[in-house]
Amino acid sequence: TIDIALWKFESPKYFFTVIDAPGHRDFIKNMITGTSQADCAILVVASGVGEFEAGISKEGQTREHALLAFTLGVKQMIVAINKMDDSSVMYGQARYEEIKAEVTTYLKKVGYKPAKIPFVPISGWEGDNMIDRSTNMPWYKGPFLLEALDNLNAPKRPSDKPLRLPLQDVYKIGGIGTVPVGRVETGVIKPGMVATFGPVGLSTEVKSVEMHHESLPEAVPGDNVGFNVKNVSVKELRRGFVASDSKNDPAKATQDFTAQVIVLNHPGQIGNGYSPVLDCHTAHVACKFKEITEKMDRRSGKVLETAPKFVKSGDACMVI
Repeated sequence: TIDIALWKFESPKYFFTVIDAPGHRDFIKNMITGTSQADCAILVVASGVGEFEAGISKEGQTREHALLAFTLGVKQMIVAINKMDDSSVMYGQARYEEIKAEVTTYLKKVGYKPAKIPFVPISGWEGDNMIDRSTNMPWYKGPFLLEALDNLNAPKRPSDKPLRLPLQDVYKIGGIGTVPVGRVETGVIKPGMVATFGPVGLSTEVKSVEMHHESLPEAVPGDNVGFNVKNVSVKELRRGFVASDSKNDPAKATQDFTAQVIVLNHPGQIGNGYSPVLDCHTAHVACKFKEITEKMDRRSGKVLETAPKFVKSGDACMVI
């Protein structure tokens, strides 16, 4: 997968929107965009002999994805151990336990609490443990995938805060016009509202709001929506802009901000003046470290050093 795809399904308890994030290293930017919008991550691990080992290796995607999900604030996780029908696995419990143990160790390192994470052995191809219990793995006593999804906690939705809706994409639709698309993070968007797009400060009326091709009277936090705007061309809006309510604390550009930074995997040292690219909600922007003010313990937050000259992989720091 290169891009991120959205589709929906429902369970006895919830409506789900699936964001299929790319698994390939070259598309990590798209993966960050998708993952930052999620309430829960399903980490799909291939169980085939050799295939699992490649994913969990130092350079593997499984590790990077788990780390990114946690760092982006996706705290609920389900691990789906896939391809249990593979000829090298044959629905075997031993292979499942081996993979579960290794993934558990890694997820603990990242910061997840593995005791709260279901590890579901599945076959997407054969349908085992997807929407009902598989007869091929009588040794497995945990929930099947749909049950595990139903056991998730629905996040609290801050609809009382000012509207913030980071744009995921902007479309031009014949006969309708310009349609920005994204997920409502806070507040409410409704037809008739005058929306202001940060950081440029462009304002325009919202004509209609739609989700999954149905018109809505309003959209609340968690909804992935498209909305039609008046007299604005596709060229004036782009991914990473933030829609807000012009009458209630609209989104504005900022010159600087203070960030807590965790250095995950970086060659060499990082000092003042370093210029990284920032992925913030759906935006992708170049910025500069003006000043590293302190270095701290990444788990407890305790200050270890003020105004450090450099930070390196594994360090956590505060930066302006």
